[in-house]
Amino acid sequence: MSTYYHTIDTPLGCLTLYATDSALTAILYQHQTPTVETALYSPQHPLLTECELQLQQYFAGIRHQFNLPLAPQGTDFQQRVWQALQTIPYGSHWSYQQLAITIGNPKACQAVGMANSKNPLSIVIPCHRVIGKNGKLTGYAGGLDNKQTLLALEAANV
Repeated sequence: MSTYYHTIDTPLGCLTLYATDSALTAILYQHQTPTVETALYSPQHPLLTECELQLQQYFAGIRHQFNLPLAPQGTDFQQRVWQALQTIPYGSHWSYQQLAITIGNPKACQAVGMANSKNPLSIVIPCHRVIGKNGKLTGYAGGLDNKQTLLALEAANV
């Protein structure tokens, strides 16, 4: 199965989008290491162009949910966490503890945090909506400044 990529400019800097013929597999910030060894540059790939359009709409404040086929690669536990992340409403935020409770394992806060950090589909799977129990921003693959920008964008467009 071939993997395709395209790099786009966003208010957060360049993001590289990855997809197969059937699903989006990753959205990576410039400093992140690609998840595949070989990918074909394909700026006209239908899923990549649709993802770019939906991200543009999101950054413009007019899209609150993404409608894309997703295929993030991870363990069963990571998949459960990533599914739960997609239930956090736009403009809201949860603590790691809330996320652990949602997946039925209230004592798994640290494991949930690790799974959150491995999310390969930043923004579309909204791991930026998870903050510390004390309300403070904690780790984000795109950096805390970008996390704050995303949360502020959503708060302004609820």
